[in-house]
Amino acid sequence: MRRLLTCLTFSLLFFTALPAFALDDAVNTGFFNDTAIDGYDTVAYFTVGKPTKGNKKLSFTWRDANWFFASEENLALFKGDPEKYAPQYGGWCAYAMSDEGRTVGIDPDAWVIHEGKLYLNYSRSVQQEWLKDKLTNIQQADMFYPKTTKVNQYLSH
Repeated sequence: MRRLLTCLTFSLLFFTALPAFALDDAVNTGFFNDTAIDGYDTVAYFTVGKPTKGNKKLSFTWRDANWFFASEENLALFKGDPEKYAPQYGGWCAYAMSDEGRTVGIDPDAWVIHEGKLYLNYSRSVQQEWLKDKLTNIQQADMFYPKTTKVNQYLSH
């Protein structure tokens, strides 16, 4: 009986800890689809200065996620330089990523462009907290993102 309890305890600990070691996807696509940043056009943040829903008919697959665009022009810009237009941290919440690399969804309306890079956050109130120490948060998230997601498989070494 003691052996059985030991085995069950070990199994329980092993299988509950296992997800902690799994890496999240490089791009935030939600749980049940492969659509990046809730289907919003990432280029539109730069070109029109506001969140704009993309069109499924104007899509491009990058880093195993489908990116939707509001116009052919935005699609062409993204295809030409996805690193320039993709949100930082694969569209995961920038503030959560700075906190031990947590992967948390975003609100497309909680965004800012800083030094030519798009940062998204969980909500506007979370974004206000992120902005209070933006540079430190960026530095920390830059360190955690490759450690907690599968982004390294897309980077040349």
